[in-house]
Amino acid sequence: MAEPVLKIDNLRKNFGGLVVTDGVSLDIHAGELHAVIGPNGAGKTTLINQISGTLAPSDGRIYLNGADITTLPPDRRAHLGLARSFQITSVLPRFSALENVALAVQARSGSSYQFIGRADRESALNDAAMAALTEVSLDARADVLAAHLSHGEKRALELAIALAMQPKLLLLDEPMAGTGPEESERLIVVLQRLKGRFAMMLVEHDMNAVFALADRISVLTYGRILASGKPAEVRADPAVMTAYLGEELE
Repeated sequence: MAEPVLKIDNLRKNFGGLVVTDGVSLDIHAGELHAVIGPNGAGKTTLINQISGTLAPSDGRIYLNGADITTLPPDRRAHLGLARSFQITSVLPRFSALENVALAVQARSGSSYQFIGRADRESALNDAAMAALTEVSLDARADVLAAHLSHGEKRALELAIALAMQPKLLLLDEPMAGTGPEESERLIVVLQRLKGRFAMMLVEHDMNAVFALADRISVLTYGRILASGKPAEVRADPAVMTAYLGEELE
């Protein structure tokens, strides 16, 4: 089997005497969407923060395409192909959707334009930005200020920004958070279209999204992996039903 895009080996994170990530090991292969689920306080955001580089692990190793990135800062990880969307929307509200994505393209390409007032002057940036917006079905809203987009559109914009980085691994931190049923369905359709292009790790509470999208699921409780496998296997696992899913999937 080919080397995984992401490999986490016995990752731990302690805050004083509190163990939040407790010996987590998992891998994600090229084209795979691996979902991580679990109750509030299970350590999901702490795990994704360690992978993205915003939080240093206490022990264990993180590998991206075979390279040890455990101690690298977030910008170095981004240059190696790791992109992340956040649990809380993180866009520039006074910039248009197109400008938000063009800035991400610029960060990847190293274009020489100045930050203020130049993003709309470089056709190469705009073309790449528009392509990313089209992939998330936001091309018709390209000229709209991010502040005027709906919450679901802002989530899609965040995804377009991540796609503009041409990731090898995409970390999705609760992309459905705060969205209504219709917006969630639209985001699921977008992610289904993107599946297979690169590895994705999805942290999500929306079980409809998880079971519609995931190739594999890992269940995190008290900082440990309780179970990991294909969706049908996880759905049928008695320990998972008792610890987390309960009647939600009946």
